[in-house]
Amino acid sequence: MCGIVGVIGRDQAVPRLIEGLRRLEYRGYDSAGVATLVDGRIDRRRAEGKIANLAARIQAEPLTGNTGIGHTRWATHGAPTERNAHPLATKKVAVVHNGIIENYRELRDELNKAGYVFQSETDTEVVAQLITRYIDDGLEPIKATSTALKRLEGAFALGILFDGHPDLLIGARRGSPLAVGYGDGEMFLGSDAMALAPMTDKISYLDEGDWVVLDRQKAVFHDENDREVKREVRLTALSGALIGKGNHRHFMLKEIFEQPAVIGDTLNTMFNPASRRIQLPDLPFDIATVPKITIVACGTSFYSGLVAKYWFERVARVGVEIDIASEFRYREAPMVPGGLAIFISQSGETTDTLAALRYAKANGQHIMVVVNQPESAMAREAHVVLPTHAGPEIGVASTKAFTCQLTVLACLVIATARARGAIDAGEEARLSAAIAEVPARAAEVMSHDEALQKLAHSVMEARDVLYIGRGTGFAIAMEGALKLKEISYIHAEGYAAGELKHGPIALIDETVPVIVIAPTDHLFEKTFSNMQEVMARGGRVIFMSDRKGLERIGDEAEATVEIPECDPFVAPILYAIPVQLLAYHVAVLKGTDVDQPRNLAKSVTVE
Repeated sequence: MCGIVGVIGRDQAVPRLIEGLRRLEYRGYDSAGVATLVDGRIDRRRAEGKIANLAARIQAEPLTGNTGIGHTRWATHGAPTERNAHPLATKKVAVVHNGIIENYRELRDELNKAGYVFQSETDTEVVAQLITRYIDDGLEPIKATSTALKRLEGAFALGILFDGHPDLLIGARRGSPLAVGYGDGEMFLGSDAMALAPMTDKISYLDEGDWVVLDRQKAVFHDENDREVKREVRLTALSGALIGKGNHRHFMLKEIFEQPAVIGDTLNTMFNPASRRIQLPDLPFDIATVPKITIVACGTSFYSGLVAKYWFERVARVGVEIDIASEFRYREAPMVPGGLAIFISQSGETTDTLAALRYAKANGQHIMVVVNQPESAMAREAHVVLPTHAGPEIGVASTKAFTCQLTVLACLVIATARARGAIDAGEEARLSAAIAEVPARAAEVMSHDEALQKLAHSVMEARDVLYIGRGTGFAIAMEGALKLKEISYIHAEGYAAGELKHGPIALIDETVPVIVIAPTDHLFEKTFSNMQEVMARGGRVIFMSDRKGLERIGDEAEATVEIPECDPFVAPILYAIPVQLLAYHVAVLKGTDVDQPRNLAKSVTVE
């Protein structure tokens, strides 16, 4: 979602703010802005659209000052216009804000009655106006801010700059992440360590409800009751170098092609090549006696959890409930004491998933997170962290994070099945060997990129596209449809192939491509039968299978995509890659913004 950067520095602030904002572009945004103190007075530059527009504006109208705040905004309240872009400011206060102020209407009405005039349509401006009111009432900036924070309802992260106070910057966090960076005679504020990496590798994170006062030498943290508290300073492993695209046209394509390597990196943390066995970290509970597993996630991470549900139940013989985080958190699900709750997230900051985690934790669950950001809020609050090692994923549409999630979950399933006695040594060896081969097989999939690029021409003009599969192939069908929707803006749906006769088959005609996910597993013949039902009604079938599957279908399909032969257990990891590539090439042909598709954000930190 939105991104925050703040600097109290020794050098000019604007170049550092812009660099930090560029590192936050992966989160998604539709406007950007910066504010600094110029001779002690607040001055701003804002622009609709990309950071390049803001940079051009600053080049035409330079902005000086060593203290400043910057922001990339993803619109919630108010259109994505310059008027609504952050920082929002009065003559005395400038504010950048991630999240939502839920009671902004009541506060706005109160401030209007007191004579304060609003310039934007945003909920954020009430923060600036409310703090300004308390300063007008005679409070110093720090006290005015702490007083205002107690009146705000919602989830937010804030960076606050004050007119006439070049050595003061305040940050606050409630439900949305915020980090402090430590320099030599300078201090920094950021949404995450990625934004701060070029400036420092020393980071502290605000805990829930914290607010922090920064000057050039130190950070003073306060909890929600205004008590001064200490927060750990840690070294971040993130590189200060801005992640580049290499020789690839887009970050998304670069990240797709990184998958053989990062799957291998992830696997190497869990697979012992000497013993050929999966090794989990020490667990604070006995996974062999867990009565039930609950998996919660959003978006693409939900589909990796759905694959894991099939794996856990079929291989480890343990019951699994899975739900979308935004639904789970509100239905007050009863939870079996001592159960295991697994939360899957690329960012580790997704608001709905984090709230669901806290609910499960309060209800006596062992908390495990599968996450790509080991410094995230979810990682810090979990009992067990199983990190994916995908590295920074800049493209909004998740690719390598998804396959690394599947890799971690596959290893977890094998270890769970072994601990519960659901598989014998021979079966464990077979599954472990299968997962060990995935990086090499993933590299083979990449050799079909040119064929998928050609195939994209037959999909790009479609108004509707269907993806079908069975078992774990059903989850990949839904993920494939999501990828196509996200970046090409073509309507697409993923269905369980057996459900075609229960409604979706009515949609099929000669204009509708139907992409069939069909590994040669125990469900292949049933999937093949469903494909024939599609073809009998004129559907344009694109068939994804291995050589055995393609020999079975012959030349009946409009097009085929060959996937390397593999154990059916690991098939969903490999079949995820061609659906990513197909979506990518369709989007490129349609000329969409592949890395930052409209209306989407990388990390969803508001409801």
